Amino acid sequence: MLSRRNFIKGIGVVAATPLITNANIPVANASSHKVLTCNIRVDLPEDERAGFGWKARKDLCVAVIKKQQPDIICMQEVLRNQNEDLKKAFKDYFSFGFEGPEMDAFKEGYHGIAKNPVFFSLKRYELLAAGGYWLSETPLIAGSLSWDTARARHANWVRLKDKRSGKDFRVVNLHLDHKSQPAKEGQIKVILEESAQYASDYPQVLTGDFNASAVNPVYELVKAGAWKDTYTMIHGEAEPGYTIHEFQGEQYTKKDKGKKIDFIFLRGNVKPVAAAIIRDSANNRYPSDHYFVSAEVII
Repeated sequence: MLSRRNFIKGIGVVAATPLITNANIPVANASSHKVLTCNIRVDLPEDERAGFGWKARKDLCVAVIKKQQPDIICMQEVLRNQNEDLKKAFKDYFSFGFEGPEMDAFKEGYHGIAKNPVFFSLKRYELLAAGGYWLSETPLIAGSLSWDTARARHANWVRLKDKRSGKDFRVVNLHLDHKSQPAKEGQIKVILEESAQYASDYPQVLTGDFNASAVNPVYELVKAGAWKDTYTMIHGEAEPGYTIHEFQGEQYTKKDKGKKIDFIFLRGNVKPVAAAIIRDSANNRYPSDHYFVSAEVII
């Protein structure tokens, strides 16, 4: 098996893809980059029976995201059929992080392969490099499990060049384990060690569902790794409240105890100019069981 050290040395092996498609997606600010992190909720039969399955909410999910006019959309809990629907809906974006053979031991249901693709505007960016790795003690072994994680977890990343400014930066998208605290901490340490190989001033964006709030040790580990929380940089340190709501929105029965677990962090020469929790709904229907989170950043 490959050691963590050999993984860090070898992670430079990447796949670059030429981009030739044009797009017409507007952005909020000509000099900023609008980034979303969206846990869209895996497509489950039990959700379908309850009336909020993927078929019933996919159009709303797309509409809520499009309303934000994002440059970059980082998603979690995306099954293959959902990824295909999203690619059709976002034809002016490139999706990285799903195509390829299934390598997870579990194939179906919530424990099936639910990936974290990164969508980015073809008009705005050139893809310089991209890759992925598994959040375990053997990150190059697909589907590998460590620290009593409930299921295999992974991260996808892209390095993009802004066609307007010529500047390049990196986006990392993750989804940490939802049950094991040792797994959450072990998984984020893999992310932090891998990202630390870049120069301290190199712009990086870290997004995802951390399954951990600001009072969890995971959050302190991220901060210790020189990452800054876009939301607190704009709004202060006070807890903003829950981002997971189990399709209940403002009627969430655990709202008094719920906390923000979806984050956009920055490292290097990049700063936020805006940040928000997106609470959009239509006819008391929500696009996911999570609120999406946005940040506008300047490199």
